[in-house]
Parts: sequence; structure tokens; C-alpha cells
Amino acid sequence: MKSLPKSLQKAIDELSRLPGIGPKSAARIVFYLLSKTKDDVAVLSHSIGALRENLHICSTCYNYGESDPCEICSDDEREKATICVVEESLDVVALERAGYSGIYHVLGGVISPINGISADDLRIGELLARVKENSAKIEEVILATNPSLEGEATAVYITDRIKPLGIKVTRLARGLPVGGDLEYADELTLSRSLEGRKEA
Repeated sequence: MKSLPKSLQKAIDELSRLPGIGPKSAARIVFYLLSKTKDDVAVLSHSIGALRENLHICSTCYNYGESDPCEICSDDEREKATICVVEESLDVVALERAGYSGIYHVLGGVISPINGISADDLRIGELLARVKENSAKIEEVILATNPSLEGEATAVYITDRIKPLGIKVTRLARGLPVGGDLEYADELTLSRSLEGRKEA
């Protein structure tokens, strides 16, 4: 079997390096791009190239934005009394789709001793400084870390440091997904669902 042209193979190899994209998916994307016009491919190429030029990390919430402070932090319509703490910027996208209207703080990961990541490696210090500085305005800190061991440990660590400041700390409710069957749910999900039950 003959090998692919070098430029084609190089494009497949580069796309394969992206998370969640294997060689087959990368090949599909490359061949899809080959079916598009030069202008379509140029627009995509330019938008990817412009990511590093146009986006900056917000000095307030550490999310990506085209300005500093970012569009969310500088929006007067946002509910500034509530800060939602997330692991990564991608989590902001999910919460925005869900209709959250407060502001954010992006930690940049979770505490993970096995991977050598401590609280000092994250933006927890910046969160605490932000909460202390604005304690008269902030009413609630929502911890929206993932329901993993590391996410839970990070949430507990942050809770222990914010609660003494007299600010309400909440955690995202955990439960059963819509369309899921009880028989397939794990014990932790079921126990969380029972704990978080509310009146019908």
C-alpha cells in the first residue's frame, strides 16, 4: 500500500495530537477540508492562528477573553454577588450554556498529589484574595469542580478556607442524568441524588 502524500500525512498527524481526535477522525477532518473551497479553509486557518494573538487570560477570573478584564467580568448585567469556581475555562462554556448569570473563577486544575499538583499550583490563593477583597459584595461561592476524588478534595480545601470569612459556600448538586435508568447508576450517584432530593 502506497503512503499518503507528505502534506496530507502531516495534517493528519497534527490533528491526531488534539485531545479526543484519533488518526481516523483526523483523516476524516482532513479529507473534509479538502472538499471545501480555499477560502473556507483559509477562514478556519486564520481563526485558529488568531487564537493566540487575540485571546488573553483575564487578570480577575483567569478565563480567556479578548480584553482584560474579560467580557464576563466587565459585564454590568452579571450577578457579581455570586462567584462560580471551576477547574478549567471549558467549564465556563458549559455553565454559560446552562444559563448561569454570575461571575467565575478558573482554578487551572485540581489538587492532585499523585500528579504533583498542590493548592499552591492552582489559583486558589488568588480566589481567596479576591473573596476577601470583595467580601462586602460577595454573597455566595459556588464550587463547580468535577465529582472526582481530586475535584472533591479541591472543593473541601477551598470550603475550609472560605467558610471562616462568613461567606456562603455551595456545591453543585449531583444526581441522576435525564433519561438515565436507576439500575445503571453507581452507588455514589444514587446516594448524592438522595441527599440532594427536594420537594416535588
